[in-house]
Amino acid sequence: MKKSLFSSLVLALAVVATPVAAEDYVIDTKGAHASVQFKIKHLGYSWLYGRFNTFVGEFSYDEKQPNSAKISVTIDTASLDSNHAERDKHLRGSDFFDVKKYPRAKFVSTSYKEMGEKGELKGILTLRGVTKPVTIAVNQIGAGDDPWGGFRRGFAGSTTITLADFGFTYNLGPASREAEIMLSIEGIRK
Repeated sequence: MKKSLFSSLVLALAVVATPVAAEDYVIDTKGAHASVQFKIKHLGYSWLYGRFNTFVGEFSYDEKQPNSAKISVTIDTASLDSNHAERDKHLRGSDFFDVKKYPRAKFVSTSYKEMGEKGELKGILTLRGVTKPVTIAVNQIGAGDDPWGGFRRGFAGSTTITLADFGFTYNLGPASREAEIMLSIEGIRK
């Protein structure tokens, strides 16, 4: 009886002590269920919106330990699209993104703090060869089974960067010194 009780206790402790592994997700860019967009004031009179059409990424998330979440996103800067061919050519050139010299931008998280459905994601953004810390305000959109037998989880977030901090020196006027970057991601559990 003692041996059986001891064995049961050891087994119970082993189950409790076993950490729950975070779930790994790949960002669904093939199904067009994710986006990386930006907006910047145009002369202080309106907003100019753009996006990056090509990017990849993955993240991990554990509902029991959400503060251990991690994400990595790599953007093809030449995929910039502001819905105007001539402007896009200028934005891809050396005055702005200089895509020949800096073909990729990358964000890698360093910490996450969840507060209910919202969170604060800190990480390192590399843009135009400059690496700086940024903080992204995050909203958890939802999670659940999809119609194809998989499981999905979605988040949206945004951050505002000062262009000069990342080597953008082209003078757009005082109203256009900052740009907002917005991410909307839907991940498919691996």
